[in-house]
Amino acid sequence: MKHIPRKRFGQHFLTDQGIIEGIVQAIAPRPGQAMVEIGPGLAALTQPLVERLGNLTVIELDRDLARQLRAHPQLSVVESDILKVDIHQLARTACADGQKLRIVGNLPYNISTPILFHLLNAVEVIEDQHFMLQKEVIDRMVASPATSDYGRLSVMLQWRYAMENVLFVPPQSFDPPPRVDSAVVRMVPHPVPMALDVKLLSELVQVAFSQRRKLLRHTLGQWLAARAFSGAFDVQRRAEEVPVAEYVALAQALAN
Repeated sequence: MKHIPRKRFGQHFLTDQGIIEGIVQAIAPRPGQAMVEIGPGLAALTQPLVERLGNLTVIELDRDLARQLRAHPQLSVVESDILKVDIHQLARTACADGQKLRIVGNLPYNISTPILFHLLNAVEVIEDQHFMLQKEVIDRMVASPATSDYGRLSVMLQWRYAMENVLFVPPQSFDPPPRVDSAVVRMVPHPVPMALDVKLLSELVQVAFSQRRKLLRHTLGQWLAARAFSGAFDVQRRAEEVPVAEYVALAQALAN
């Protein structure tokens, strides 16, 4: 029975074999690795992955699709919303000693940012991530300072991951075609993370970019003054002109 894509789950199923092969090449799965696929859908990517891995854990919210996937003996199916999945527990279950999770997926565009932040909370058990997302979101994720795409998402992910846009995916690669271009991003956690109060960094960056056209003295400057911050930080700039390392250093100075 043909599965009808469900709008409420943001379902767009990948059908382009050339793109599928390109994604698998970018991921480069090897036998025995612990891998999790988010939103396997009709298993277009799942099949070539499991053929190379031997076993694969998949997280699928759609109960009809989850039932179909359970028929595959090499798949461990978690029927759930990814935002409700305990990634640390998943790593304990799926990983052998010394292993970390590799996570892949075609993420629903309507909740892609919450998923990225959910996984950020478990980054220490993750080896790498490869995600298909709206190209516009990936442009913001990998953006450099002093560009229009550079913003809160850039800072909050770049402090913890090295990221690159590895593949462009046009709308016609899907059924039904989305109204936007897509791309695949590679996210590799930095090996030695900076000690950081992530909630403080998040608040700081949110304030900084709240009025991105204004100089920081109107936004972040006032926020820092309210905290009686007496350190050196140039607020005669716009938020998009400040490199990630400076936001991180400021959060560290505030925490001390």
